[in-house]
Amino acid sequence: MLNDIVSHINSHVSNANASLISPVEDGAGDSSILINPESVFETMKCLLTSKYNALQVISGVDYTEYIEVCYMLANFDPENPREAIIKTRLKDRENPSLDSICSLSLAANWQERECYDMLGVSFNNHPDHRRILCPDDWEGFPLRKDYKVQEVYRGMEVNPEAKMNRDDQLFGENVQKGNEEELLKRALARGL
Repeated sequence: MLNDIVSHINSHVSNANASLISPVEDGAGDSSILINPESVFETMKCLLTSKYNALQVISGVDYTEYIEVCYMLANFDPENPREAIIKTRLKDRENPSLDSICSLSLAANWQERECYDMLGVSFNNHPDHRRILCPDDWEGFPLRKDYKVQEVYRGMEVNPEAKMNRDDQLFGENVQKGNEEELLKRALARGL
């Protein structure tokens, strides 16, 4: 099924260079389609006017070498329901940007803003390009691997030690270290 979509994209969008990504290649999840970043608008236009009738989600992931933006599309036709995940990879980590698809789908508006707010991906021609979850003057993008939480924001300590959940932090550290003995000891001490 996705092979047909790859062929459809490549026959209608000249610079898409669409290719299938298997879950094994991608590390987990469903098969998806990878396209060139320059072709996002034309590819989404092609798919949303011919194969799919809804944009479900726009999300992003920081893979250190690139930032990946994922578009999840669906067709809710009861006779032929289907979904597809379209991905693109941005190599420019300093100023990652894509063309906005807000003119193709109203659902894109807040989702592109969230992707900008969390990962720093700018969406060219977005009608309201500003942060949506963090304050406008927040420093950095919280889902980036190189993100460092600012210590103080408007005179307030951002992560005061008294409010930190050290048990959860220590649990994560012990899992990474493979320290099951320490995990068991802490769980028993908490009566679990």
